Formats: sequence, structure tokens, C-alpha cells
Amino acid sequence: MRLVIHGKNIDITDGIRSYVNQKIERATSHFQNGINEVDVHLSVARNRSTAPQQTAEVTLFVNGSVIRAEESSENLYASIDLVADKIARKLRKLKEKRQDKSRAKDTNSVVEPAVVTDLLGDRTPQLPEQVVRMKYFAMPPMTIQEALEHLEMVDHDFYVFRNRDTGEINVVYERNHGGYGVIQPRPTSQENHHAATKPMAKTSH
Repeated sequence: MRLVIHGKNIDITDGIRSYVNQKIERATSHFQNGINEVDVHLSVARNRSTAPQQTAEVTLFVNGSVIRAEESSENLYASIDLVADKIARKLRKLKEKRQDKSRAKDTNSVVEPAVVTDLLGDRTPQLPEQVVRMKYFAMPPMTIQEALEHLEMVDHDFYVFRNRDTGEINVVYERNHGGYGVIQPRPTSQENHHAATKPMAKTSH
């Protein structure tokens, strides 16, 4: 298992590194053979009007799955404790799901998410002035149901994945009023034109 620790507005001392390593090893003790990499990001957000928020974010890559958790408090070690506990719970949940799948596949519990055709509507998109962090993930093809299962593990309200049926990049997300939605790319008019005018292959008789 490869452990990588990053810091923002904080020096990663040997004591911090040792504490993170101890907590992560304990949280992942039952998944040591299945975890390929653990990415830990520690940061301190300073605000003059409030106490500094010290955040611990952990991302695990577990045999094709991604598990993520984040916790913040006024104490870095407390944040590390909290995020390690959350990671341990998510790993147990993942293990239980895999065990359930190995016993039987229940095809009656498939969720039918709503497909978004007009994401922005009449709103103007608000983009960040600059990219502050980039992440790279493998995107093995999966079904929408599998993407929903991954969504529960990343501590976000959305999950980006490659749709197994279409080969396209989709986004599954939690809707404000309950349930889930799926964002899919809509072919442009130019793409539709090319598809309609594409010549058919000649066949010999």
C-alpha cells in the first residue's frame, strides 16, 4: 500500500506523518491487500475572525473503486481521527456490499435515475478564476447502478464515470429533492448532421 501525504499551509513533520500512517493502517487493516494507494491531503484554512480550520482529506484506491472522506476541526489530530473513523466505516460498508453481491444479485432494486437534458437552463455558469487542484482517476466502464454505489463512497454529491453502454463520460448526482440524476452529453447539431450524411459501406454480391 502506497501512502502519499500532501500539505497546504502546513509543514508535514515526522510526528504528523507517523500519526497519519498509524491511523490509516488501523482504519485499513482488513483491506491491506486490496488497497493500491492512499492519498492524504492536510490543510489549514486561516480566517482572522474564526479559529483556523484544519482539514484532513483521505482518498483510497481499492481495486478499481475510489473511497474518499473529509473532516475539519480546530485541531489537526482530531481531524485525522475523524476522517480515519469515516474511512473505516466506508470500507466496512464496501466489504459488506461485495459479500452481498457474491451471495446473490438482486435485479429488482435497480434505481432509475432521471436524465438531465438541459443542465443550465437560463442560468449563467459560474467558473472558478483559476484551477487550484487537479486530480486524475482511472475510469473503467460501469453501469449507472455501479456508479451510484461508487457515489456513496466518495463523500461527494456527484460521481463522474464512463458509461459501459455508451462509452461516454456521464455524471450521476444526488438531487436536492431526493433521488438521483444522470448528466449525459447531448449530440450537437453538427454531430447529428455527420451521422445522417455518413455514407453506407458498399457490399459485394
